[in-house]
Amino acid sequence: KMSRELKNFIEYLIKNGLSKNSIDSYRRDLTQFEEFLDKPIIESKSEDVLEFLGNFDKKRTINRKLSSINAFFRYAYKNELTDKKVKLTQTAPQKEPPKYLTKDEIMNGIALIDTTFWLGLRDKVLILLLYATGIKVSEAMNLKVEDIQEDWIVVRDNGGAVSRVLPVASMVLKVIDEYLYKRTIDSEYLFINNRGTKLSRITAFNITKQYLKVSPTILRHSFATSLVLGGADLAVVQEFLGHTTLTSTQVYSLVKQENLKELIEKYHPLKELKDDKK
Repeated sequence: KMSRELKNFIEYLIKNGLSKNSIDSYRRDLTQFEEFLDKPIIESKSEDVLEFLGNFDKKRTINRKLSSINAFFRYAYKNELTDKKVKLTQTAPQKEPPKYLTKDEIMNGIALIDTTFWLGLRDKVLILLLYATGIKVSEAMNLKVEDIQEDWIVVRDNGGAVSRVLPVASMVLKVIDEYLYKRTIDSEYLFINNRGTKLSRITAFNITKQYLKVSPTILRHSFATSLVLGGADLAVVQEFLGHTTLTSTQVYSLVKQENLKELIEKYHPLKELKDDKK
């Protein structure tokens, strides 16, 4: 599942005689970062790094992961894979809950889509499916029609192996059926463009930006957040998202804490008492 650049970096470490433990540590840290990004590590920005590091509590862990990221970008700059010299100071970033949209915000955006033509239905299916299942946009782009099986979707990795099988809401399945019925181009892939080729991640990004003003990743956050606020166990959310460790999923607990704080401020009788401190 590693990007080409990350694979080359690991091979570079092996050729330079780094110990197996050190290589395993780099591989673990950087693949976890790429999983969090849902895009190649070479495309990450400083704010992505800070958001990723915000998932961890221990300063030692944060500094180790940041050291791995800095090492990758030193290699990338030296080998002209990027023209940016990226290096972040080893400090613990402030934790913040992930950004997300409410159901109403998503449905209001979907209402803007013209579904008289099958391409509009495709856009509607894309947004609904990302929100209903929490799959990555890269996973959505690889979905084939045969992966829609009754009330479930089969999610596969880049190699075609089954990653997980997820339930899909009936209303989403109905829109999928309508889309496939009206689609005028035959293809094995669920999401295609008007030329019949597999939809690109860039086009998917443009679709969610057009109707919701956010990236597809925010829909993944919205899915996970809705489950956590609804009372779902983090381990269940981890399984849905396909996270290899619970650490990546724990960031959604911050949303619940923020929500509880808002409830107290809104409904608790002491909310109307003024602070008498001078």
